[in-house]
Amino acid sequence: MEKLYFTDQIEIFYDTDNNWIYVNWIGFQTTQSVKDGCGKILEYLISEACTKVLNDNTLVEGMWSGAAKWGADIWFPDLQAHGLQAFAWIYSPSMLSRLSTEKTLTHAHHPDYIQTFDDIEEAKAWLRNV
Repeated sequence: MEKLYFTDQIEIFYDTDNNWIYVNWIGFQTTQSVKDGCGKILEYLISEACTKVLNDNTLVEGMWSGAAKWGADIWFPDLQAHGLQAFAWIYSPSMLSRLSTEKTLTHAHHPDYIQTFDDIEEAKAWLRNV
């Protein structure tokens, strides 16, 4: 994997074997850190010409639902407009983070191209077969 970007709150990689963007979110997120990180994901989806994202929230703690409606209304349509076909989202074990994910998906009307998982291997298998 090739590391594309990192801060204390996010790491973005290009998975050369699978041709997808792997995103590892870390710790507590704010509305602004989510928007900034999502902007970088979009940037690298475009620059690497990828159609799939493996979005890992395993290490996320706490609530970040302030960004939920923005993600559903602005970010996901932008990703789709730039070629996104499949988005595997791995839940955080933090209940508040899980609720934030669910809020985003509710606003997005849970489209088929987004699937949620508790297990990273299941997420990878789904992405490979989409």
